[in-house]
Amino acid sequence: FSRLTSFVPDRAACTRRPRSLPAVVRRMTLRPVAVFRFSRAEGPGRFAHWLEANDRPYRLIALDLGEPVPDDPREFAGLGMMGGPMGANDDYPWRDPLAVLLRRAVDARVPVIGHCLGGQILSRALGGGVTRAPTTEIGWIDVEATDRAAADEWFGGRERMNVFQWHYDAFTLPAGAKRVLANAWNPNQACVIAARHIGFQCHVEMPADLVEAWCDMAPGELPATSSPERQSRADILDGLDARIASLNALADGVYARWSRNLG
Repeated sequence: FSRLTSFVPDRAACTRRPRSLPAVVRRMTLRPVAVFRFSRAEGPGRFAHWLEANDRPYRLIALDLGEPVPDDPREFAGLGMMGGPMGANDDYPWRDPLAVLLRRAVDARVPVIGHCLGGQILSRALGGGVTRAPTTEIGWIDVEATDRAAADEWFGGRERMNVFQWHYDAFTLPAGAKRVLANAWNPNQACVIAARHIGFQCHVEMPADLVEAWCDMAPGELPATSSPERQSRADILDGLDARIASLNALADGVYARWSRNLG
């Protein structure tokens, strides 16, 4: 992955609405969700918005700024990982400690969710592989639920979804993982482990400003003319508000299902 890493403010994560006293007290009694950020250009987006809207506290762990990886996943209600321009195999200081933390989280039944790079990191930590993707995907591309049960359980009954993609690598399924999303370009678009952890290859967390920023940061990665698996800037931004509204609805359902097992 080669997208640039300029700073992009995460509007959803920065917005806070007033809280009632009972909501504030409830939030104080809950363990936070740890949200791991690998790049300032890839903040928590809709994930943070959903946590805030549902009175779930979270702690942003900015690995891109050198924050250490915690040792004990039981300090958190769940673990969330965002995307990033690096590869899951790249030798960053956080790579191995984060893999240890993820294995401990799965053993301790602390729910984990990974978006794109985060999904790759989850797979790698649990014994899966991360290699160059069969096909690079960039833009708004359809994925399909692998079966009716997966569609009902995680995706609000949707069997076909239009999601955002920007990736050059892809993960294999670790032992015990169940594929729940796929498409013709890359078969492992999302997988579920032990009915509580989920790793995405695609992006469900995108706000509109982040889509626009990525297009601005990496124009050389966008083709002049779209193909089915790689869109031009014009086609990525066409009808953006409607696409984001649909993606937000999908993400909210995923996060609601994932949150059932939060401590």
